[in-house]
Amino acid sequence: MAKRLYVGNLPVNMDDTILQSLFVPHGTVSGANVIADRVTGECKGYGFVEMASQEEAQAAMAALDGKEYEGQILKVDPAKPRRHISGGRGGGRGGYGDGGGRSSRRRHD
Repeated sequence: MAKRLYVGNLPVNMDDTILQSLFVPHGTVSGANVIADRVTGECKGYGFVEMASQEEAQAAMAALDGKEYEGQILKVDPAKPRRHISGGRGGGRGGYGDGGGRSSRRRHD
């Protein structure tokens, strides 16, 4: 059982402080992070909570998974390990053509 929990089906007005307050009754919360839209700042519907111990994470998951909060049924699961996401657009040259202003078509006379 992981100490880091995924929390899904959050309402759009959720923020880090509110998310943390939902988990505090079930143990020590090391951190709470709501994933928000970059443009609107609204919650994207999910976030992550880090509990101090595996036992506290298990207790929080048991208490909150399937519970209703502001008309939403919360989904609480162990968080999957983070994936490494590389920057850029692929292709090594920004992902646009073959770079350098050269045409990708070669003339064969």
